[in-house]
Amino acid sequence: MASLKEIKGRINSVKSTQKITSAMKMVSSAKLRVAQNRIENFLPYQQHLTSIMSNFLSSETDYISPLSIKREVNAVAIVVISSNSSLCGAFNSNIIKLLNQTIKDYPHIPKEKIYIYPIGKKVEDTIKKNGGIVQGSFIQLMDKPKFDDAKNIADNLIADFLSKKIDKVELLYNHFKNTASQVSTREQFLPIELTSQQNTKTISTDYIVEPDKITILEALIPKSLRIKLYAGILDSAAAEQAARTVAMQIATENANEILSDLTIQYNKQRQQAITSELLDIIGGSEALK
Repeated sequence: MASLKEIKGRINSVKSTQKITSAMKMVSSAKLRVAQNRIENFLPYQQHLTSIMSNFLSSETDYISPLSIKREVNAVAIVVISSNSSLCGAFNSNIIKLLNQTIKDYPHIPKEKIYIYPIGKKVEDTIKKNGGIVQGSFIQLMDKPKFDDAKNIADNLIADFLSKKIDKVELLYNHFKNTASQVSTREQFLPIELTSQQNTKTISTDYIVEPDKITILEALIPKSLRIKLYAGILDSAAAEQAARTVAMQIATENANEILSDLTIQYNKQRQQAITSELLDIIGGSEALK
């Protein structure tokens, strides 16, 4: 049985941990609001751009983009987004599990033909530890997401696809559904699906374009891919802070429960010690009579 000194030491240790988790929860909550505002402000632009492209596609039914051509997959690129730090629950383990499953879906492709673009320190370290080959380091992109950095990655992927170095690109990230829920998401990045909104109940806008719709589409499609990658990074950044906020909240609540149990144990031990001392005094007093 633990002594009073040991129990008191554990109580002080749990209190110190509780202060840390509580502070981390407050910091993550503040970062979550910033990340959430960023993705919410960016989404309307992405949605409007997609709407414009869909309206163009509905009037150009015979248009085929080089980025939409499907071919036999002999080489694949996987863009996977994680966090740079831990203490965010199953956020990183879920995306690493999804990455492993994605790689298993290509058993016919040799290891050197699977090009992995890790955005985030945790997934980069895991890939290197398992002997995988990474296509550069993009750790800074998760600390401070910038469109220019995401654009460079997207442009490299587009160039490799057009040169037939790779035949398919997949995007893996955690989607921010709400503070309590983050969904591991797997999307096809290339080749793109040229679908229009002809069957949806939306108002088609008759745009006046120069020089022509085909030229505009050829400019819009690469731009939409860059935006899609950047949106995935912003989405994952918001999901990370949400996961960390929840994890620190749970850790703080667990610390409260442990403190309650230790306090009860400490009081019982102290009461037992006092009772034992009283019995010794009474026994000694009776012996002297």
